[in-house]
Amino acid sequence: MFGSSTFFNFAYENLKFRFLDESVSVSPFLTKLGKERFHKSHHFDYNNEVAMLTGEEKPGIGGEPLLGQKKKPKNSVFPRGEGSNAPTWVAFDRQVLCFQAYFQEAVHEKREEQFRIRNCKIYFYLEDDSIQVIEPTVKNSGIPQGTLIRRHRIPLPAPNDDQFYTVEHFNVGNEIVLYGRKFKLMDCDEFTRNFLRKLGVRVSNSERTPDDPYTSLRQDMEESMQPLRPYERTDTLKQFLSHDRHVLRFWCFWDDGDCMFGDTREMVLHYFLADDTVEIREVIQPNSGRDAVPVFVKRARLPKNAPLPLRQPGEKTDRTVLNVFGPMGHGGRYILDSLKTGAVYEDYYTDADLVIGAVLNVWGRKLVLCDSDNFTKEFYKSKYGIDDFTPIKYKADSKPQVPRPVPPYNGFGSEEDSLCSCMGLIPKPPQLDFIKFMERDRHGLESNVLRFVAYMSTDSPIDKDRKFIISYFLSDDTVSVFEPPQRNSGIIGGKFLERGRIKKPSQEIFKSEMSEYFTAQDFFVGANVTINDFNFTIVDADEYAFRYMEKHEDEFPVANMSVIIDKLRSAAKDKVKDIKEFFVMNDPEGGETIRYESFRNLLAQLKTFSEHEIMTIGRRYAHRAPEEVDMTLVLAVAQEKLKKKNFEDFARLQESLTYEDIERKGTLNPSTLRVVCRAFKLPLPEDVLQVLMKKLSRNGEIDYSEFVTKINWRENPVASIQYQQVPVKLDAAWQSGDISQVTAVLKVNYKELVEDVFGKQDV
Repeated sequence: MFGSSTFFNFAYENLKFRFLDESVSVSPFLTKLGKERFHKSHHFDYNNEVAMLTGEEKPGIGGEPLLGQKKKPKNSVFPRGEGSNAPTWVAFDRQVLCFQAYFQEAVHEKREEQFRIRNCKIYFYLEDDSIQVIEPTVKNSGIPQGTLIRRHRIPLPAPNDDQFYTVEHFNVGNEIVLYGRKFKLMDCDEFTRNFLRKLGVRVSNSERTPDDPYTSLRQDMEESMQPLRPYERTDTLKQFLSHDRHVLRFWCFWDDGDCMFGDTREMVLHYFLADDTVEIREVIQPNSGRDAVPVFVKRARLPKNAPLPLRQPGEKTDRTVLNVFGPMGHGGRYILDSLKTGAVYEDYYTDADLVIGAVLNVWGRKLVLCDSDNFTKEFYKSKYGIDDFTPIKYKADSKPQVPRPVPPYNGFGSEEDSLCSCMGLIPKPPQLDFIKFMERDRHGLESNVLRFVAYMSTDSPIDKDRKFIISYFLSDDTVSVFEPPQRNSGIIGGKFLERGRIKKPSQEIFKSEMSEYFTAQDFFVGANVTINDFNFTIVDADEYAFRYMEKHEDEFPVANMSVIIDKLRSAAKDKVKDIKEFFVMNDPEGGETIRYESFRNLLAQLKTFSEHEIMTIGRRYAHRAPEEVDMTLVLAVAQEKLKKKNFEDFARLQESLTYEDIERKGTLNPSTLRVVCRAFKLPLPEDVLQVLMKKLSRNGEIDYSEFVTKINWRENPVASIQYQQVPVKLDAAWQSGDISQVTAVLKVNYKELVEDVFGKQDV
């Protein structure tokens, strides 16, 4: 019996020798210290109700690989270099490896070839390891070529079909199998070669692609073919490219008077320079009784000696073949007839044959060219040097058109409506001038309505003080009259005349001619108009009417300054001295201005100008004092704009302006100040900024410190002023005083007027 201590010592020694034999070292430390993941991967599962191993690639406990397990790469692995750690799809975007490759395809049951070599290009996209195979198109190959394999990731052949091709599989000289077809990589481009060398891959030299037996046979056959001699090349492409869409046009006629019921028929001949073809169209007059056929002679080459005889098959050919010797058919010897002894020639019309006065034979019909268009004349002038293009008269003078008698107006409806009922069996409404309506209709602030103030010309004490607003609508030449209500007049104001076209007075009602209506030129200040037996005298107009008439002075003679100046020059030709003395007497201050009332009385004494013409001269040479701008209002608007945009960078603005002041004068010119303000994106409108700079400018320089202090709404706030924009509306009861107060002409600069009328003289 052994003791207990002896037994344990013996067991320890046996265990120690056993570990030494198995080359297992016992570490005195625990390997699981600090480990936090002890999960087990899911390796077994049911597939189609069969228990099987599904996690061959999954790791063991805690994500550690099992014994003998190797991790299979999913994508290409590139060595990390210096630079940003961008992902692959960003670092290798639009970078592609290109390889020249070929594959051999077996050909069965064909004597000429047993196999076929097909060249292709293999593209490997580095961003996602996708592969694309493209076969270049070969002429007359009879094989569907192009994209053989569309771009996608391609798996490796079995048994490694659970992996995909990566960049490690590609090198010159390697063979890769793509879906059962073996490709041999023969060459690559310069980018691919440099990229593989940077990865540490030794790139082999380019290899020569094997020859395709059938392709070599086809090349030998093409080289052995002898072209037809003499080879005549007819280049029609150059003519087509040079003269495409260039067409010569001639007017001609065909005299068919020799036939029964024949007459002269007008034609138009088109000669197409692109291919020397001719097309003839007939001009069919209205009510001629002929069918309106689109083409008289369809487009084709026109022979000179038409009609042509019918040729036998083989009689008209491009080349003539001579049998030298030998039997007919296979084995004989043939040559081409270079002299073309048996050739058949047919002469066709060209552009050199088409001149004015020429007679053309159009399939037995004689056509005479009479005239041509401008393009045809320029073509013959530049190419053939022809200058005489006198047209031939082939049509009788047209008879003067007898005016259609129009029955007189019967009083039903308007004159235009009654006239349209006489133009056809089916009455149609009169057509309005739609273009004029669209151009002169109201849009935005442009009302296109001329408004005038008028009084009734009458001896009645009640009616002579009545005031009226005459509105003329330029869109449709209609007129409306409105009477503003006046207090204690005893007359209810309102609409006096409905809008419509107004006939001029003293016209016969029932007549065949159309009546004359009032136009825009009939309304001006000082004019007397009669509307429905009411006589009106126009005494004033609104500002828009004056401006519109001055803008369109060609349409309104009373607002045309050139006409008015010429009239004034001719009327005052003998009174120049008196006019100058009158100006000096009415200008005691010597300011070269005269009151408008005195100026108006002077021109009225000439009895040559209307009131509107006098007002036009006064507006043109008016002397207006510059308007004063409220600085407080401008600063309030500027600070409100800056406050709304939350602009508070006044300190940096001051520093930038001081930096621009190189001479340290404390002032800057307006252009430099504007540039700095725009650089800081100062949220001020251009007009407000200009007013501020103008107010703060002294001798062309601006104190930029004062400018920044004024607009600083934080430190120097200005009391906000409530202001609102007056809405624009069309007031039917417009009064002349509302606008005349704003645009009133108080003084006239007579010196400028005298210089324009009589030239520069001493006044």
